[in-house]
Amino acid sequence: MKLIVGLGNPEEKYSLTRHNIGWLFLEHLAKKYDVSINKSSNSSLVGEFKLNNEKIILAKPITYMNLSGNAVVALKKWYKLENKDILIVYDDIDIPFGTIRYREKGSGGTHNGMKHIVQMLSSQDIPRLRIGLGGLKHERQDMIDFVLQRFKKDELEKLENEIFIEAEEKVQEFLDN
Repeated sequence: MKLIVGLGNPEEKYSLTRHNIGWLFLEHLAKKYDVSINKSSNSSLVGEFKLNNEKIILAKPITYMNLSGNAVVALKKWYKLENKDILIVYDDIDIPFGTIRYREKGSGGTHNGMKHIVQMLSSQDIPRLRIGLGGLKHERQDMIDFVLQRFKKDELEKLENEIFIEAEEKVQEFLDN
C-alpha cells in the first residue's frame, strides 16, 4: 500500500493558487486513474484505487498547509504505513518553475507544510516530490502573496501538459520502490 499526499489549502479561494500545486497534481492523477478524491478521512479528502494489485491512496489534507503534519500522521496511523510508503507532493519556490525533484529524504527546507510533516513524524526520511515555482516571483513581491496568487492560464496549461506528465514518472519511481 502507498499513500500520495498533495499539500494545499482547503478553501475554494486557494484552489488554483501556486501553493496548492500538490492538490492540483493529485487531481491530475485522479483523472488519470479515474478516482474521486472526496471521502473525508483523518483530516483529509482521500481517494483509493488499485494499481498492479497494490492499493494506492491519494490524500489532500484539509488542515491548511502549515499544519499538514497532523493529517499525515493521522493517515500514517490509520493505514499502518511506514514513512517510506508515503510520498509528499508540494510546491518549491527555491527551484525553477516546472523543475521536478524527487528525493527519499531531506529537511523541510523553506516549505512550512513540509517542515511541519518532518517535525510531526520526527523524521526526515520521507519521500517527497517537489514541483518548482522559482523564477515566477517578482523581486519585490511578498512571498506569501506570491504563493497564494492564482496560476496564469499559460502556467496551468504547462503544468497539465508538460510538468505533471514528467512528475508522473517520479511517482512511478516511488511506486516501484
